[in-house]
Amino acid sequence: MSSKKFNQKFNVSNIKLKQQLVSLACGLLFLLIAHCSLLAAFAQSKLAILVPEKNTQSRNFTEKFESSLSKNFKVLDASLSETAFSSANYEKPFNLSLEESKNIGAAIGCDYFLLVKADTLRRYSFEKKEFYESYATIYVVSSRTGRLVFWKLINSETETVEKSERKLFDSINDLSAELSNKLKLAAKEELSEKPAAKLEELPAENSPEAKNFRPPLPYKRIKPEYTKIANLYSVEATVDVEIDVDEKGKILKTEIVRWAGFGLDESVTETINKMQWRAASRNGKTLPLRVLLRYNFKKIDSDE
Repeated sequence: MSSKKFNQKFNVSNIKLKQQLVSLACGLLFLLIAHCSLLAAFAQSKLAILVPEKNTQSRNFTEKFESSLSKNFKVLDASLSETAFSSANYEKPFNLSLEESKNIGAAIGCDYFLLVKADTLRRYSFEKKEFYESYATIYVVSSRTGRLVFWKLINSETETVEKSERKLFDSINDLSAELSNKLKLAAKEELSEKPAAKLEELPAENSPEAKNFRPPLPYKRIKPEYTKIANLYSVEATVDVEIDVDEKGKILKTEIVRWAGFGLDESVTETINKMQWRAASRNGKTLPLRVLLRYNFKKIDSDE
């Protein structure tokens, strides 16, 4: 091969390599800009902290929690947020639907809102006989989707009320850091989420669509577990879930549309995915369908 042809091939290869490097650099720059934009948007996220049940423990805990969160977020004025929240007058503020949650977020003008409850209880057990438990439950809800993106219960147990509450307050900074990480992940997932596929829903009774229609049904119903932690705190709640069932009876997607926390949402989702389903059909032909299921939970009586 002549020196001239070799130089030409070398120059062509060199140009292609440079083009590839430029393309790679542009791609990395785009990702960096997108990441920085996400971080900037996250840093400007507006939080509202709400205390539906007013008591001394809830107020004291929320005051310290707000101080910790203010280091990373813009926390909105509590009195204005509470006024907007109170105007909705929801009977069960810790058991909201997606639509109710989005309405609250829009009324307040926040990106996320927190529902906080704290209290100190006298407890008894065989080991300790008598002790005090200070606890706080935190619900973090997205105003855009209405979803419960983070739920946490923290508690402390000691022999006196003062020690128990002090120990609970000492865990606030760790809780704030955990919440920040969860919200970063939630913000990223919301931005990358694709629109849900449109599926037919259950037809109204006596409508033309209901003629010769058979809804999807599980071959064997399984009752979701009422979790031990829900029972311990005497939680009564309703969990609504939408499920997408394809034409073969396979569960494509589950979406909690009324959340409750205390592990009840996860209990419902796990139970539904364990069941085998018969597909919906019309005129003998199977079809994919979206259906709403409702589960009610209440405290288990000691004699049951």
